Amino acid sequence: MGKSIELTASDGHKLSAYRAEPGGRPRGGLVVAMEIFGVNSHIRSVTDGYAADGYLVIAPALFDRVQRGYDTGYSQEEIQRGIGMIQKIDLEDTMKDVAAALQNIASAGEAGMVGYCWGGRVTWKSACSLSGLHCAVPYYGGGIPGMAGLKPRCPVMFHWGETDQSIPLDQAKAFAKAHADQIHHFYPAGHGFNCDQRGSYDAAAAKLARQRTLEFLAQHVG
Repeated sequence: MGKSIELTASDGHKLSAYRAEPGGRPRGGLVVAMEIFGVNSHIRSVTDGYAADGYLVIAPALFDRVQRGYDTGYSQEEIQRGIGMIQKIDLEDTMKDVAAALQNIASAGEAGMVGYCWGGRVTWKSACSLSGLHCAVPYYGGGIPGMAGLKPRCPVMFHWGETDQSIPLDQAKAFAKAHADQIHHFYPAGHGFNCDQRGSYDAAAAKLARQRTLEFLAQHVG
């Protein structure tokens, strides 16, 4: 089980984060970028899971600039509220928050990043903007196809859902073609297929994607 800590970004903004340590010496560090539902029980579970795999893991509360302690479920009303939250967020500010998270886990050695939903978009942006990342793994990152002009500074593995209503398949395929030098996996699943608290959860896709993610982390982080 992890614990809540406080980070300070380069502009002085203070944000909370959920940090989980491995049982022994870390294999490396990992930042987990949340969905639009905050650092909720699912994201904390994901963070604990990667810590159990040997990584020093941190999930920064990336909505703290708008509302501290944001933590919701997955109802339609909560989805709409989350969409409203990201409209108030400047991704350049989010990069400062991610950088603070990376600094916090620097003692673990090389670091990677995994992000889900909006956090997938943040992960792609981070891979293209920040130093200190050795790999990045966006899961069904909404808005990523519109950011095809960015160039990653580290290896990136993408997980896409073929029936994702938030990211049309043709757009995901076009993005994959534009970044054919990176790794792209497509699954017969919808948006949010990794989250076992959502109706769109797909156990087979989630298991395979996680296995591939761990192999990718082992290759580039440790």
